[in-house]
Amino acid sequence: TDGRFLQDLARRVAMRTESKAPARPPELLAYLTDEIGPSLAKLGFEFRVFDNPVADAPPLLVAQRIEGADLPTILAYGHGDVVQGHEGQWRRGAGPWALTVEGDRVFGRGTSDNKGQHSVLIASLAAILETRGHLGFNLKILLEMAEEVGSIGLEQFCRHNRELLDADLFIGTDGPR
Repeated sequence: TDGRFLQDLARRVAMRTESKAPARPPELLAYLTDEIGPSLAKLGFEFRVFDNPVADAPPLLVAQRIEGADLPTILAYGHGDVVQGHEGQWRRGAGPWALTVEGDRVFGRGTSDNKGQHSVLIASLAAILETRGHLGFNLKILLEMAEEVGSIGLEQFCRHNRELLDADLFIGTDGPR
């Protein structure tokens, strides 16, 4: 209710992370290095951006907050890339890179796939930490930037980083992953 969530989501939607657009690789990387990584670092996460194992494919981020070796570990998945914005094809007063709020509905590219979902996750974690000061579990987050083009390199990355991604429970914030 204080507006922080919509501010965060608006900032993320404004980032043109179209994975199918040939001129977007800098935005795909910046989404991880300038937006998501620092947002998680404020919550006590360590993060690292990895090159995709497939040449010229978008990067991936792994963040983790380990509170104790004896605690269960959750792995959460999401993606920050979006389908093409189709500027000029949105109805008047709306566009892909600006958040539009109409009543209880929010519009903008990525609000429902997948920037909105991982923004809810980050906001929820912040609320838990503000209230309790700790999560009570370990959390790892895997965020890719190539889901809209077939998750290029994701399988190889996961196979080569099994130990890094090891967890007791998996939560996908985007469909049946």
